[in-house]
Formats: sequence, structure tokens, C-alpha cells
Amino acid sequence: MLSILIPTHDYTCYKLVYDLHEQAEALGVPYEIIVAEDGSRSQVNIIANHKICELSNCQHIQRKENVGRSAIRNFLMSKAKGDVLLFMDADGKVVRHDFLARYWEAGKEHDVVCGGIKTPDVWHNPESMLRWKYEKAYEQKHGRISTQFRSFCFLISKRVSEQVRFDERYQNYGYEDVQYGKDIEAAGFKVFAIDNPLENKDIETNDVFLRKTEEALRTAHRFRKEIGDNVIVSSTYQKYRAVGWAIRLLFNMFRKPMQRNLLSANPSLAVFSLYKLGYYSTL
Repeated sequence: MLSILIPTHDYTCYKLVYDLHEQAEALGVPYEIIVAEDGSRSQVNIIANHKICELSNCQHIQRKENVGRSAIRNFLMSKAKGDVLLFMDADGKVVRHDFLARYWEAGKEHDVVCGGIKTPDVWHNPESMLRWKYEKAYEQKHGRISTQFRSFCFLISKRVSEQVRFDERYQNYGYEDVQYGKDIEAAGFKVFAIDNPLENKDIETNDVFLRKTEEALRTAHRFRKEIGDNVIVSSTYQKYRAVGWAIRLLFNMFRKPMQRNLLSANPSLAVFSLYKLGYYSTL
């Protein structure tokens, strides 16, 4: 049985579920789709998502408390009845007609499967160019197929879910998937990568993405002993830690000009890298 599990927070994902439901019906295997609201506050989104219950084999669970990206996934694991669990973020868009079929076939031979993330090829909103340019540059450098675990869309077997849970110390934004990937490897499982992405529909505005980046850096710093070697900004700072005082000094001098660039319609990814290193140095 296939369990499709989608955590969401103040986001309408009915269209995603509808598309998955159509493919699941055509796949011809037992399935369920469970959407769990992680303490959503927007009644508009909650009401829109509740229509999911009108689809066969679909559940919409409304949870009042926001428990975070790790705990909500663990909650969904506990609710799943399937032998195969397919997780995805609520802001994904299905772009392949055989999306579920490809995951289902890969899951017959592999315990952990990641399909990758697709970034829209063109983006016209000047207020959200930072996230788009960052994700597009990552995709062009590494491709959509990556052996590194990413939680945007992934499949695990039931036995993995029974042995490895998300670390619920990660309550704030960022890097819970890095920790989970390390824990999967420590348990003796390997990530199998396929070219089967979801498209990221939710490209945040520059100011929101910058705030989320700062929150993620605080998370990376808090858990630097556990994941530091797997986080580029953390390992880079350790390399230059002897001159950390100079990095902090320059960051404090140029922080506002860098922010103006990053919040503009034409943000520089080089400035973004320097900003992240500088911000991390102040923690």
C-alpha cells in the first residue's frame, strides 16, 4: 500500500492532492493520501484544504498546535498504513504524468528514494528574484538528481520509518533534512536518486526568504556539532575561524548595503554567499 503524506502550514494544497489522486487511481494499487495541517491559522487555506476529504482515500487532519517540520512528519509516519511512504511539501506541483508510477517502481527495489526539485524556468516577479536565482543556480550546478537527501519530495519504506524518525529538536526552519539524511546513513540505508521532480511553486519574496535564511543559519549554528560538516556555510566558517573577528567586522560595516542588494530586483548570489557567512559569524 502507498501512503502519500503531505504536511502543510497556511498553504492551500488541494490542486496538488487532486493531481496525485488522479495518478493514484490510475496506478491501480491500494493507496491513501493524508494531509496534516501543522497549526495553520489561515481559515481560507484550511477550508480550501478540507475539500480534500471529498476525494476517495483522502484525509485532511487539522492540528491546532504548530509542532514544526520534524514533528509533523513523524506524526504523519505514525498515521500511515502503507508499506511505502511518499512525503512531499505542500507547495509542490506535479509536472510528470507518471510521477507516482516512477516512485512506486523505484520503491520496489530501494528503501529511500529522492526525486529532486524543479525550479520554474522563467520567473518574472522582481520581488522574489533572490529565491528563484538561488534555486535555479543550485539546479544548474548540481542537476535535479542528487544523492544528498532532500525532504521536498522523498519516498521511504515502512522499515525505514520504523527505524529512523526526524529529530524533533529541529523545531525551527532549516536543516532537519540534513540531520535526517545523516541518520538514514547511520542506520545503514542509502539514498537512491531518480529524475522525478516536483516543481517548487512557492517562491517567497526576497524579504521573507532572507528572514528564513537567517533562521536556518541559526539552526545550523545551534546544531553545528551534529551537521556542521554537511553545511557549507558552517564548514567554510570553521576554515576561516581564525579571522572570524574580521568577517564580523566587515559584515557589520556592509550589512545594510548587502541587504539592499538582496532585497532588490537584481540580487547578487555572490553577495548572498557573503551575507550568509557574515551572519553566521555573528552567532
